[in-house]
Amino acid sequence: MVEPRIIRIAEVEVDPNQIVAYKALLAEVGAASIALEPGVLALHSVSLKHMPHHVRVFEVYADSAAYEAHIQTPHFLRYKHGSADMVTALRLVDVDPILLSAKLGPC
Repeated sequence: MVEPRIIRIAEVEVDPNQIVAYKALLAEVGAASIALEPGVLALHSVSLKHMPHHVRVFEVYADSAAYEAHIQTPHFLRYKHGSADMVTALRLVDVDPILLSAKLGPC
């Protein structure tokens, strides 16, 4: 039996005074994750239009082993430690796919 993909939405609230630095750090770890980790299938980061310090990250991992490997990488650990004083709230929401498709490139 094939293990299902891990799909989640991270709901992150960031100190508004640190949002520029947070977004740079998030973009850096996201790019490294996609480039270096075959098990990281998708990472899409957005902020709410009228509350830019509210960030959402849509994450897709090949399986739980890929996710566990991801959170041990140097780039993820750099993000985790580097953003510790920036993040004021974090909620991870596991979701089931209905339709996953895209024609997006880097923004």
